[in-house]
Amino acid sequence: NKVHSFTRVCHFPLNFNLDAFQNAWSCLQSGGSVLDAVEQGCARCEAEQCDGSVGFGGSPDENGETTLDSMIMNGNTMEVGAVADLKRIKNAIGVARAVMEHTEHTLLVGESASMFAENMGFVAEDLSTNTSVSIFSQWLRGNCQPNYRKNVSPDPLKSCGPYRPEGARTLGKRARLVNALSHDTIGIVALDQDGHVAAGTSTNGLTHKVPGRVGDSPIVGAGAYADSSAGAAAATGDGDLMMRFLPSYLAVELMRAGTDPSEACKTAISRIKRHYPDFFGAIICANTTGHYGAACNKAPTLNQFHFMVSNLESNAPVLKSVDCF
Repeated sequence: NKVHSFTRVCHFPLNFNLDAFQNAWSCLQSGGSVLDAVEQGCARCEAEQCDGSVGFGGSPDENGETTLDSMIMNGNTMEVGAVADLKRIKNAIGVARAVMEHTEHTLLVGESASMFAENMGFVAEDLSTNTSVSIFSQWLRGNCQPNYRKNVSPDPLKSCGPYRPEGARTLGKRARLVNALSHDTIGIVALDQDGHVAAGTSTNGLTHKVPGRVGDSPIVGAGAYADSSAGAAAATGDGDLMMRFLPSYLAVELMRAGTDPSEACKTAISRIKRHYPDFFGAIICANTTGHYGAACNKAPTLNQFHFMVSNLESNAPVLKSVDCF
């Protein structure tokens, strides 16, 4: 498999947003940079809310608020801009790029990130919609199930908070709640004919997450990683687990050592699978010659991973898939 210019990561059963994909591809075709392509593709997905897991109006937290995580990485300079727990600002990928281009920092979080965005000229507005309010209301009526608390009182499996800490219980391991229905991410890897590489991600995180939770998407080496001397990768899935293994960084380093992109992706997934056999996750990889691959962990809600590729040969988005293992 070889892609000359642009790869977009999606996750089955994501409702593929062809407008977002085409936006990024058109940007490259018209002479835009790989950073422009990544930003424009993610921004379109944020504006159109993709499948509800990207942009405003989705994945309300325990307070009913939608917050956004995003990052963008320049594989030439190794500069990164990222935001997490971003409130009131719809264009998270734009703010992430502003962090990269207008500060010496890498990651801004929470209310301070939102204030930075407003100072940079981004418009503050309510990220809630009728849909997100409805999701939150139903969750409250269902005794706040599911949630991501443990070792607290009252019993989080039966009750809403407020919670207080309690000694660790000797019960069996609680099943992970993250699956294709609760979370997804848009990840983009872009490569131009001069060998310039960039990568980026955007998501509204995990539905019913504890306020302040940050997943893998805005974390360098976890959500995405790019190095124009080796390649790039982007991941999606259970960010709380995946960020502990930096799968995107691992995959790029494997490609630097000459590993085929498909095998690099599979190795990155296998590293996590060794510790969490049933985790929900997938990754896509592309090297500097334009070859690409993907891999996913087989789970109850994930048997096959779908992603899209556009290059000079197809000149149009092509849907690809890999079987999970």
